Amino acid sequence: MKKNLFILLLAIPSWGFAQIGLKAGINFANITKTAALNNSNRSGYHLGIFIASPYNRIFGFDTELLYSRQGYNYKTNTNTGNVNLDYIMFPQYMSINITKFVSVLFGGQISYLLNAAVDSTGTTGNQAADDILKYYKRLDFGYGGGAEIHPVTGLIIGARFNISFGNLFSNLSDPANTNPPSFIPKVNVKNNLFQIYTGWKFGK
Repeated sequence: MKKNLFILLLAIPSWGFAQIGLKAGINFANITKTAALNNSNRSGYHLGIFIASPYNRIFGFDTELLYSRQGYNYKTNTNTGNVNLDYIMFPQYMSINITKFVSVLFGGQISYLLNAAVDSTGTTGNQAADDILKYYKRLDFGYGGGAEIHPVTGLIIGARFNISFGNLFSNLSDPANTNPPSFIPKVNVKNNLFQIYTGWKFGK
């Protein structure tokens, strides 16, 4: 309940003057550093729709529904590979429009994990794709910020970072998981995400 309230209070959209748009871009994803995985950045993508206020107002909002491919690369003593994590993201951002050409955004998001897949090579630790989702928490939440430019009417170019509050893994304390696969460290970590995107907002 507190998680949902946190996100809800980040933005209170004025739907009467909202405009709809489409966006897509590149993800540079990672998890908080852990020596157990020697992890590194993994590229992905995101795409979706958004509803936002006009840029001719000082304060505004941005509500989005995105599909996001994230994850991380890892390397252990016995295994090297990558993990793909597919999320549905629901960002809620407030915006400060410095001019109609430049906006600064801040707020938060809730994400739901749809799928997890591992591509690994090594002598041990390989895990069947249909078994690994149980090691991850399905719900993630956090905060973020970024900036956009609007060089011409409708066109959007932006960059944003997202940092999670929630832990990525689940059931680490479960006695049945005393020997997790090599891509699951014995300590919990959090998602980090940097996005570069472009889009188009319909209307003036």
